[in-house]
Amino acid sequence: MSRKLFFLLVLFTDECGCSRIVAAARPNFIIVMVDDMGYEGVSCFGNPWFSTPEIDRLAEEGMRLTDFHSSGTVCSPTRTGLLTGRYQQRAGIEAVIHPFTDHPEHRKGLKLSETTFAESLREAGYNTGLVGKWHQGYPQNSDDYHPQNHGFHEFIGYHSGNIDFISHVGDHNLHDWWHGRHETREDGYSTHLINRYSIDFVRRHAKLQKPFCLYVAHEAIHNPVQLPGDAVRRTETEWDRWKWRDVSPEERIRKYRGMTMPIDEGIGELRKALIELGIMKNTFVLFFSDNGPSGDFPSGSPNLRGGKGSVYEGGHKVPAIAWWPGMINAGSVSDVPLISIDVMPTLLALAGVSAPKRPLDGVDISPELLKKGTLPSRPLYWASLSNGGSRSEGMRDGPWKLTVHHPKARPGTFTNERVELFHLGDDPKEQRDLAVSKPEKTKEMLQQLKNWFADTQKTATPQPGGWIQQ
Repeated sequence: MSRKLFFLLVLFTDECGCSRIVAAARPNFIIVMVDDMGYEGVSCFGNPWFSTPEIDRLAEEGMRLTDFHSSGTVCSPTRTGLLTGRYQQRAGIEAVIHPFTDHPEHRKGLKLSETTFAESLREAGYNTGLVGKWHQGYPQNSDDYHPQNHGFHEFIGYHSGNIDFISHVGDHNLHDWWHGRHETREDGYSTHLINRYSIDFVRRHAKLQKPFCLYVAHEAIHNPVQLPGDAVRRTETEWDRWKWRDVSPEERIRKYRGMTMPIDEGIGELRKALIELGIMKNTFVLFFSDNGPSGDFPSGSPNLRGGKGSVYEGGHKVPAIAWWPGMINAGSVSDVPLISIDVMPTLLALAGVSAPKRPLDGVDISPELLKKGTLPSRPLYWASLSNGGSRSEGMRDGPWKLTVHHPKARPGTFTNERVELFHLGDDPKEQRDLAVSKPEKTKEMLQQLKNWFADTQKTATPQPGGWIQQ
């Protein structure tokens, strides 16, 4: 039988006593991450403003992950955790890698000592590609930060936190669109370009005998607020900032829809290409957002507190969909707490690839996706560092959620500790603080949270700069 028609799963136990599912014909992987889309950003997760039919179809044919979380509350940290399968604090990337050269977080980036899923899969024979946003360090600060030094055979996209969708000038006020290491001036709305080059990667590599792994990192629905056909808003000398006070509610929703639908169309094109090429039954697709909603668009849920940058649920609980025809049950739902650092161990397990020597913090979630087993309960952690240096932390333990804030603390420090405790089963909106009425639970979780953070810092990768100079 051809590779397109035959797929064999073998269950075996490795030297650590862990059951693993290995594909005789190793699957292809497509990881699609959108930017700043809150929990109700797509209609299958409750978007009341407009429908997203292609993303909904992905969910109808796959699985909705209704308790999926980003490991960070802003862009760069989540991407570090996704790439390495470890809490990003271990890589020394806790905050946005800032575009301004005088900012304490500007010179940081993903070090060569880290191991990404792209590196592990490439060494195992996969063709690897990244299309879209990198945001793991500016290569002009160090060539070590370039994505092609972290396992990606191919890279088309940008290095900064966001670019003008039309001019492709980044938030560091430089033109920022690249084909590999070559700065490339080309016309096109950035979402359309990301869609086009993603499809091109799939079509080219489907013809080869080697499996592929494609990481699609969309810019939308991050600002600048621009629709296809809109004027340039950022050049290398000027930045026309969006002023929502001048815009009607109807116009805001129009802009929101106009930036979301090109993503939806791209998902539809990707799905159709996989079917047309006959590789849909050997391709695992995962769709999710990098953090909760920004203030630009109402993509969050009224049932969740907080948004982008927040350690409340709304800051990191995001829409997520897993699709793999014939392997993942169509129309299924998982309400198991999952997190984006689980992606790397899951890809490696499905490919039958050994994990790197450094222990991963994420876990293989394929038993849940394929309904081959159950996942043990575990705590989940968040630690956020804002552009202004303020810290906050969070922890999930079953239905319990602990948050810690540090009002008026010196930038980068953990002083002025203010602790809250919530029971998400009874209070999903995190409105009723139980810290006083449940002192023992609060104390236990707070100590566990502090132990976790201290553990990440024992061997954290040194980084240049930072709010507190060592």
